[in-house]
Amino acid sequence: MLNITKKILESLFVVSLTSASLSADVKTIAFAQDTLGNDFRKAQVYEVRDETAKYPNIKFIYSDAKGQTSLLIRQIKGFIDSKADLIVVGTNDEKAVVPIISKAYKSGIPVIILDRGIQGNDYTTFINSDNIKIGSIGAQYIAKRLNGKGKVLLFEGIQTADVTKLRSKGFLDEIKKHKGISVIKRTGNYLRKDAIIEMEKLIASGEKIDAVFSESDSMISGARSAMEHHGLDPSKIVMVGCDYTSEARDAIRKGTQTGSVLFPLGGKKSVETAVKIFNGERVPKHIVIPVKLITKANVELEEPIF
Repeated sequence: MLNITKKILESLFVVSLTSASLSADVKTIAFAQDTLGNDFRKAQVYEVRDETAKYPNIKFIYSDAKGQTSLLIRQIKGFIDSKADLIVVGTNDEKAVVPIISKAYKSGIPVIILDRGIQGNDYTTFINSDNIKIGSIGAQYIAKRLNGKGKVLLFEGIQTADVTKLRSKGFLDEIKKHKGISVIKRTGNYLRKDAIIEMEKLIASGEKIDAVFSESDSMISGARSAMEHHGLDPSKIVMVGCDYTSEARDAIRKGTQTGSVLFPLGGKKSVETAVKIFNGERVPKHIVIPVKLITKANVELEEPIF
């Protein structure tokens, strides 16, 4: 195994799911994750960890790139050099990671791209949900609640991630059908703290909005916190997020969030797919996990993703 930089070692977490009785045919799944500073991304890693625990001949390791693309690339290289049997990648940049992912794939290591896509085809399978549909669902619901009139804040995620572009496209393509609705955009990078900062600026500017569509529940949570801090009632406007976390469920129950588009983590599907690959089975190039809108009408019927 080639030397891995000290920085990578500091960010690399190894979780052994069996004891010293591991057999010679043990397979290693390595998850190169963009960041564990995001609740959704961390929950993805933990779902893969928990699912692999069901298989005594699978070892799980993962890394945290802390939102740094260059570190993510080096960590993937480390997994290649250590001869991981399969690599799961959660990226923050659809272009920059393509060469290193291609290197892994061409070296014979199966690669699962999870959630956020890349601009290349050198991977085994891509597991995600229909992000254009996610944006469209949010827009349709908000337009209906506003009766086709009002101003909507679109909280976007990381600008270099394909999911951001696709969710925004789905939302904007649908909302423009309603001429009485205008849209303003802010970037929250899928992070609560960034959404708080941007919402604070918006409130300070005096701009009034009738609805929020946030491309993650973490960001809508930050927006809600900023509103409440300034004495504004989030239940007075239409607030729709994405993911459907436990926090979102509680807010929907209380009425401080109107809805959330349920967006599965994909960790279980990744492990299920990895096991098929290890067993020599063919898997589709693209696997799509369904999404749905959660509101007060069905909030008690669906479990949150974490």
